[in-house]
Amino acid sequence: MSAITAQDINKLRQATGAGMMDCRKALTETNGDFEAAIDWLRKQGQKVAAKRSDREAKEGVIIAKTSADHTTGFVVCIACETDFVSKNAEFVAFAQSIADAAVANNVKSAEELNAISINGTTVADMINDKLAAIGEKISVAKFERLDAPFVASYIHGANRMGVLVALTAEAAELGKDLAMQIAAMNPVAVDADSVPAETVARERAIIIETMKEDPKMAGKPEEMIAKIAEGKIAAFFKEQTLLAQSFVKDGSKTVGEHVKSVGDIKVTEFKRVALG
Repeated sequence: MSAITAQDINKLRQATGAGMMDCRKALTETNGDFEAAIDWLRKQGQKVAAKRSDREAKEGVIIAKTSADHTTGFVVCIACETDFVSKNAEFVAFAQSIADAAVANNVKSAEELNAISINGTTVADMINDKLAAIGEKISVAKFERLDAPFVASYIHGANRMGVLVALTAEAAELGKDLAMQIAAMNPVAVDADSVPAETVARERAIIIETMKEDPKMAGKPEEMIAKIAEGKIAAFFKEQTLLAQSFVKDGSKTVGEHVKSVGDIKVTEFKRVALG
């Protein structure tokens, strides 16, 4: 059996991020074979993953960023189990490296992101290595992408939320203002026409059912209840769609009015990704 040196252990630590004792054990178990030791650690990660498959990974790091020309935006959430890990600078840098790779490789899905290679190692294997080192469930939990003539990105609350906003023309300041609005007010869509039909139907059903259970509405004709419901739906659109909301930086106007004041620009889509 070959002697395991401190230099061997450190080399394996640098390559995998695993702990010193785990690296020593991996090299011991594989008789000093460096590549086999890496595989051994990955298998340990798979075992840990299997053991923790039923655990919830509600914490994590969210990175939102755009391509250099601002025509494509990405949000990547690398989830973990505890805020102790998510607040660790090394883990934040780890998440950042994966988001950078998403941009560099122009990926279109979480599955594609897991398969790309960073310095010869796939993202899936990097996550497995990190899982083995930390002992928590880790994954690419969320991935979103937007393409537009101009995409603005925003990270809110120490990497706990990421927002992308798609615009029809370049407007960096407007994009940032809209992203902050979306982060704060959590609209369901850009405007009333963009609200999914199932969302409107569900909201209408809740409103009508609530009114029917109200003693004050007892005996009221169905037509009256339906008319009142439509009024409440209109209020819902005003409160829950981006362009109809009051602009948080100037409550005297709506977001739509603010967008018009900036120029001939339209908001076409947005993505809001938050932990939890």
